[in-house]
Amino acid sequence: MKQVIAKIIGAIINFISLFSSRAAANLAMRLFSSPKRTRLKESEKDFLETAFIEDIKCNDITIMTYRWLGKRDTILLAHGWESSSVRWKDLILKLKALDFNVIALDAPAHGRSGGKLFNAVIYSECINAVAKKFKANIVIGHSVGGMATTFFQHKYQLPTIQKLVLLGAPSNFVDVFGRYVNMMGYNSRISKTMDIIVHERFNNKPEHFNAAKFSETITAQGLLIHDKYDAIIPYSDAEDFKNFYKNSKLITTEGFGHGLKSDTVDAHILDFISH
Repeated sequence: MKQVIAKIIGAIINFISLFSSRAAANLAMRLFSSPKRTRLKESEKDFLETAFIEDIKCNDITIMTYRWLGKRDTILLAHGWESSSVRWKDLILKLKALDFNVIALDAPAHGRSGGKLFNAVIYSECINAVAKKFKANIVIGHSVGGMATTFFQHKYQLPTIQKLVLLGAPSNFVDVFGRYVNMMGYNSRISKTMDIIVHERFNNKPEHFNAAKFSETITAQGLLIHDKYDAIIPYSDAEDFKNFYKNSKLITTEGFGHGLKSDTVDAHILDFISH
């Protein structure tokens, strides 16, 4: 049903492009950058209330952070698209048991954070603001959270960062854009104009935003975990990262999908950050 709805919306935007490719591309970009906020269950709210909750400003966006205090390294958790800090609940409980200092943030336009638009570039700036404020030593990012983490550390080279964990992370913006265009069934007029809009907004073409290539400049030790049968971000993206991120190790899973929520994955993470 979701695929049918996507194609219907894509067809409407294609029709608009017959009159104005710019108007159609702007609509497509807004749709691409507007996540649906997920409502938290009462039990999830209760869990987040166990943290020290603080909002910080990042480029006029209010970012909500959650802290569980510990005496060991400071770990920052960055969730993915249409998710929130509560997605880390099981891992947070394990990290707390090991006395790590844990911080999670809600991305822009997600959870309890402000903003209406979201992309990996905006997210990377917010990750930097939170990592810098709390002097993070380790960042764990899932999906676009992993991509944004790479963007952030490539740009800022924060000296406190010792390790990165990238879970099911997309390796480059061009392919992410391409999958979106294919899913919606946009015509070439729209896709070409979207590329132009990206260039105008970020002073670089979409191909510039290549997380895998950016990782080549990162000296922090890396752990890449990707499921072989990930239906959202293909396994080839993990291989792309491994080719460029020299100081990293790739762990391939089977059967955990894109979410990678499992005790097995958590065990790999805990082993990596503990040694």
